[in-house]
Amino acid sequence: MLLVCPGRSALFPALFTATFSISVARGDDNPSTSSAQPDSKTMDYPDTARQDVSDDYHGTVVPDPYRWLEDTESEQTAQWVQAQNQLTQKYLEALPQREPLRQRLEELWNYERYGSPTLRGSTYFYSHNDGLQDQSVLYKTESLDAPRQVLLDPNKLSDDGTVALAGWRPTDDGKLLAYATADGGSDWRTYRVRDVASGEDLDDEVKWVKFSGAAWNADGSGFYYGRYQAPAEGEELTGTNYNQKLYFHKLGTSQNEDVLVYERPDHKEWGFQPEVSEDGRWLIINNWKGSEPQNQIFIKDLTQPETPVRELITGFDAEYQFVASDETTMYFLTDHEAPRRRLIALNAEQPQRDGWQEVIAQQEEVLESVHLLGDRFFTVGLKGAIGVARIHSLEGQPIKAVPLPGLGTVSGFGGRRDAEETFFTFTNYVTPPSIYRMDLSDDSIELWRQPDVDFAGDQYETKQAFATSKDGTQVPVLITQRKGLQRDGTNPTLLYAYGGFNISITPHFSPAIAGWLDAGGVYVVATLRGGGEYGREWHEAGMQDRKQNVFDDFIAAAEYLIEEKITRKESLGIYGRSNGGLLVGAAMTQRPDLFAACLPAVGVMDMLRFHKFTIGWAWVGEYGSSDDAKQFETLVKYSPLHNIRPDTCYPATMVITADRDDRVVPGHSFKFAAALQAAQSCDNPALIRIETRAGHGAGTPVSKSIEQYADMWAFLLGNLK
Repeated sequence: MLLVCPGRSALFPALFTATFSISVARGDDNPSTSSAQPDSKTMDYPDTARQDVSDDYHGTVVPDPYRWLEDTESEQTAQWVQAQNQLTQKYLEALPQREPLRQRLEELWNYERYGSPTLRGSTYFYSHNDGLQDQSVLYKTESLDAPRQVLLDPNKLSDDGTVALAGWRPTDDGKLLAYATADGGSDWRTYRVRDVASGEDLDDEVKWVKFSGAAWNADGSGFYYGRYQAPAEGEELTGTNYNQKLYFHKLGTSQNEDVLVYERPDHKEWGFQPEVSEDGRWLIINNWKGSEPQNQIFIKDLTQPETPVRELITGFDAEYQFVASDETTMYFLTDHEAPRRRLIALNAEQPQRDGWQEVIAQQEEVLESVHLLGDRFFTVGLKGAIGVARIHSLEGQPIKAVPLPGLGTVSGFGGRRDAEETFFTFTNYVTPPSIYRMDLSDDSIELWRQPDVDFAGDQYETKQAFATSKDGTQVPVLITQRKGLQRDGTNPTLLYAYGGFNISITPHFSPAIAGWLDAGGVYVVATLRGGGEYGREWHEAGMQDRKQNVFDDFIAAAEYLIEEKITRKESLGIYGRSNGGLLVGAAMTQRPDLFAACLPAVGVMDMLRFHKFTIGWAWVGEYGSSDDAKQFETLVKYSPLHNIRPDTCYPATMVITADRDDRVVPGHSFKFAAALQAAQSCDNPALIRIETRAGHGAGTPVSKSIEQYADMWAFLLGNLK
């Protein structure tokens, strides 16, 4: 999983026998101990210059000798990146597991993947990937049984598959499509408009969009979007992003003619996500200020275009997600006075809080989403980390639960209010995403698409257990393993977690995870405080000055796996991305004795300077800021970069980042890897893998994903005993 955007809006070829894969995983004739294993004793790390740079934080002087690596565009940094990649590739190429893993992952990835259909007008839109296509293709069809036609193939937008389709939205009549592309993994989006019938693009082009979708007006004459000022040359991937503005783009005009709808120069951190109500009357503006789940709502009556944008919900006191409107009645999903969320209704003309009405009260589970179809609300919730779906009346009374095929994650139930059908997707760690169609006339359910994957999911099981954290908190862990696994402490185990930003980590299928299981590994996900699995209180227990709870929870999960003899520390690896990369960095610097191998990916490693780059300032609500003396004292105690100790034996580590990551800039990982190499006192490798023409993760080509996970799993198997 990845750091959220502001406003809220994650192995062997068939010719090898199962006996071989188990022997590699268990260590019997383990290639990791053979003479073919790269010798870390002779590893010659590239020279990394140390400069006399420091900062004074409220009277505490903190050295930053690798500050120069923050300049990712400099020639000196480019030479360092090249040298590091050469070293890492040399090490990985010597791993005998690497090529078999790559081949097996390619087999596992080679399955059809569908997106849930969207009906607009008389046209269905859905995505499809035949298996190994770098990017999924967007199709159109007049019915689900009719032959489909390619509407947009992003694989043709670049030679290397690194230009991704990053968002799309058709007009209400389905005749036009606004679509966004992302170049090389960047968060920047460029919007264009395609004629659905002809498949040709119009002349319209809208640039420098970030953290905003496109919202068509009712007649399809244009769309609303949020954008930033064009960055200065050379700062496209590192410059800070402030003062987002909301515009309306009228079709057939140039972007410099777009109408400014709303801006707040008095609040440079504010951003605006537009949405137009289904009846076309209301422009709903989700006003966010950072990544914390509190927002405001502004509206504009589009039937009276001369009227200004006005406030509807203010105070940044809670999270409010627009669900639907019925004339002047508006429905919002909120955690206002309900940590696990509830559905409320208010009058757009008289929005005073004493007039709010509760429609669906807070439930036992956390409400994740609500959709209004006909005169019924369809809800998706989380009971722990397990998905549940229910149907309620328009008055909020429970009608029934939607039957699901098992324990896992459910999503979907979208569509217009007059829809005759809806779709939902179900998945878990051993079940690929399967799409179901529900006929809304009788609520009958039928399977629409189910992938056929070369993976024996029925040979595995997922069990939930609980670890006891340092303060006594019970931390859920989901353990996926081969059935009949022996708890003898020898199982290579990968522990994954995220623990932040109110993000819920729920069971999902990944060919990468399947590959790890297929190689004989155990896959464990810890549900840490800081996430959203148990509601707002669970999240707040792991943020700002309580962030150490997250690391304590993770360490407790690792110790539980060892105590239960699922694994041992010599066979335990940890992995996390983004905020999860921070988690891994903090855990390995606090407890280097507890893990054998670490994979911190695209992580926030410098907790004193993260807010100085791109959208990093938006995470201050989650982490705090070194600009505040009290918060500095908290941050410096766990900041991974600042807690690397000289002459310490750290676990085998491969830091992972990408050269075009403009969410968590790669300078974080560069500095952390340089400091780790300088401090490493034992033979465990301290490497960094820097992907080119890639970003924070979204839109990564399939071919790059296969290569990356083959490298990661080979590194783990090469270093777990």
